[in-house]
Amino acid sequence: MEINLHGMNVYQARIAVRSAFNRVTSADYRLRVVHGFHGGTAIKNMILDEFSNHPLVIRVEPSFNPGETIFVLREYI
Repeated sequence: MEINLHGMNVYQARIAVRSAFNRVTSADYRLRVVHGFHGGTAIKNMILDEFSNHPLVIRVEPSFNPGETIFVLREYI
């Protein structure tokens, strides 16, 4: 699953990410959050602070793109 937060402020991004976590199904392995990085890191910091310890998140996976955060929800079998 992927969610794009471009053009949102921190409050809107928080609601969008919560909504994405509520829509996660057993078929989803990853939640890819595209937040960008040219406008600052407020949204990225909020995402990492608030959702890294979410009960569905196993770990946060590093990405080569600094404008995205990948949450691992379950492992590939």
